[in-house]
Amino acid sequence: MTDDTVFEFDLVFSLPADAAPEADILDAVFEAGCDDAVAGLGAPGMIGFAFRRRGRDGEAVIAATVAQILPALPTGSRLREVKPDLVSLAEVAARLAISRQALQKRPMPAPSQAGLYRAAEIAGHLRASPGRIAQALAGSEAWFAAAPAAQRLNARLSLGTFPERPDQI
Repeated sequence: MTDDTVFEFDLVFSLPADAAPEADILDAVFEAGCDDAVAGLGAPGMIGFAFRRRGRDGEAVIAATVAQILPALPTGSRLREVKPDLVSLAEVAARLAISRQALQKRPMPAPSQAGLYRAAEIAGHLRASPGRIAQALAGSEAWFAAAPAAQRLNARLSLGTFPERPDQI
């Protein structure tokens, strides 16, 4: 990877029950310098942010983003997931702007869990695909570039070895 590698990833946080109103949280995130974040507020008690950031190492870029955004979130907020890691073929197809059936016709790695695949593993299989899928992949390289780092960070979250405080990241 180079300093110019773009990583596209999502950070999903759980919020404490007594969290500030969503508008206040979004203002604080913006004031923390995360004005490039796209926020998702779908599930109660959860908030997600999508980023496209540059750097040399995906894990370092994502960890730095967590350290930047976490102080802006209400006390007690916790990073729950980094995406893309486990993905469905429908998610990959949507990213590539192709049909899920087109993916199903290609050799794929074995699913990791309940029909979900590791994005990092799918990327290699798609790069070997001729024609339209390989061309579509070029527009999603930033998403796939973040996948190995997301997988490693999610493992650290599961094992409890990813720091919960920004000053430890």
